[in-house]
Amino acid sequence: MCGIVGYVGPQSALDVVTAGLKRLEYRGYDSAGVAVQADGQLATAKKAGKLVNLEKELADRPLPAGTTGIGHTRWATHGGPTDANAHPHIDNAGRVAVVHNGIIENFAALREELTERGHELGSETDTEVVAHLLAEEFSGCADLAEAMRLVCRRLEGAFTLVAVHADEPDVVVGARRNSPLVVGVGEGEAFLASDVAAFIAHTREAVELGQDQVVELRRDRVTVTDFDGGTADVRAYHVDWDASAAEKGGYDYFMLKEIAEQPKAVADTLLGRIDAAGSLTLDEVRIPANVLREVDKIVIVACGTAFHAGLIAKYAIEHWTRVPCEVELASEFRYRDPILDQQTLVVAISQSGETMDTLMALRHAREQGAKVLAICNTNGSTIPRESDAVLYTHAGPEVAVASTKAFLTQLVACYLVALYLGQVRGTKWADEIRAVVRDLSSVSGAVERVLETMEPVRELARSLAEKNTVLFLGRHVGYPVALEGALKLKELAYMHAEGFAAGELKHGPIALVEDDMPVVVVVPSPRGRSVLHDKIVSNIQEIRARGARTIVIAEEGDEAVVPYADHLIRIPATPTLLQPLVATVPLQVFACELATARGNEVDQPRNLAKSVTVE
Repeated sequence: MCGIVGYVGPQSALDVVTAGLKRLEYRGYDSAGVAVQADGQLATAKKAGKLVNLEKELADRPLPAGTTGIGHTRWATHGGPTDANAHPHIDNAGRVAVVHNGIIENFAALREELTERGHELGSETDTEVVAHLLAEEFSGCADLAEAMRLVCRRLEGAFTLVAVHADEPDVVVGARRNSPLVVGVGEGEAFLASDVAAFIAHTREAVELGQDQVVELRRDRVTVTDFDGGTADVRAYHVDWDASAAEKGGYDYFMLKEIAEQPKAVADTLLGRIDAAGSLTLDEVRIPANVLREVDKIVIVACGTAFHAGLIAKYAIEHWTRVPCEVELASEFRYRDPILDQQTLVVAISQSGETMDTLMALRHAREQGAKVLAICNTNGSTIPRESDAVLYTHAGPEVAVASTKAFLTQLVACYLVALYLGQVRGTKWADEIRAVVRDLSSVSGAVERVLETMEPVRELARSLAEKNTVLFLGRHVGYPVALEGALKLKELAYMHAEGFAAGELKHGPIALVEDDMPVVVVVPSPRGRSVLHDKIVSNIQEIRARGARTIVIAEEGDEAVVPYADHLIRIPATPTLLQPLVATVPLQVFACELATARGNEVDQPRNLAKSVTVE
């Protein structure tokens, strides 16, 4: 959840760290804080609320100049969003400062031990115990990295820790277990962060940290060990986007920028997927073809928006591979004792690659002998590293909390996975696969056309700013689109919004419909599956007869819906399975504009963070 930055080098640590925190504020914005090592002392500042509050504090009470420092922007777990609970946390002597992402599950027992030994803890957080434990261990070894290893061996849970000590100048130490942390390597300087976006303005050379590893940063070297002190294997990589990709580029909100970037993101995710022999390829596959041919069940695990991508993928996978497919909420998956074996393929979908619920589901699946294929947007993150196969989406950095371009590229990736499995298993001919890929390639232009016609959608959203409830209906692949549209409205507009399968209306949900209630209906194409189209037109008539204000999303040329649509949103005609790629876009624009009209913070909606890295 939280954003972490660490720096050692020749530059002003405070400038580097605060700039990095600005890029990471999407990960949490309940409070922010920094610690700078200067003249044998530690100087700290922290404030509840968004980063701007900390910046005002620093303007009023500047910290001394230093070239080593750490910073943190928080999404609250243990303890409310107060100044006292903000990070960094320090020991009683003020010699060690720590920032933390994750949850330390045994903190209560550790806190009791520390209190009995005379330590005074002043916050409600689990993090503060680490500062005090580090101070104790450092007093015995005078080596911050060794102290960190000793402390980490006592901790239970998921955590990223980054610390500095007043007695060890030009050193930053970090530790990672089940929570993201990446190293940036520059000329005579080094960085630690939750995300490469924090240091991309300074270097594009990164090192991924593995599970249960401690890293020591000095100006001239980076040393990585395991928790026992043994040498650890790491992988260096080059980040293929630059700082400008994480800037707003003239848009009022990152979300608007990311909505506008969707045509390119879709096209980039498709690049290079057909090899010289005409076969479809993924990024990394460590599953033999004969094993994939023996798969008799596919299970998709994901959370939130990624879960909706999985629901859509189910239609394509079963249609193109004829293999049964289940879609599971990752947070529920391992707790219901799912039936998995060596013939099960689990597909894990995560934008960040660090979603804790999905990571735990992945690990459970592998323990049961299942193979795991990851769909992810973040190179070097944990979920791809622990999977047997990977398909990266090439959406670029997504900063806004509400997912847009990541969702569309996840859909494209899901279709590619379905086609790849069809290719390996022989249920799709090569020319059929190339035809679908051509259709997918044309979607980029279709999304562009949708974006060019969105002003009426914005006007409609502004007119509904005072409404309290919006319902969404869909059938077939339109049903998950309805769920996604409702989720976007919940996240951004803080409205009651629900998505339903239109065929379920008469089984209860129609009781919610009242006079002038907005109901958004995603209409399937009249081509091919005309029965579904006719049924949903009947659904529109049913809700309109009960006073609903019908907002109809239908493809160009569909005239049957015109008499029953109070508001008609046209989308380009696409193959049935691919329609979500264009039908979702108006719902993103609608939610963003409605949230703006209600005066809400679009990029950083309340109570939410971009990456959910705790269970």
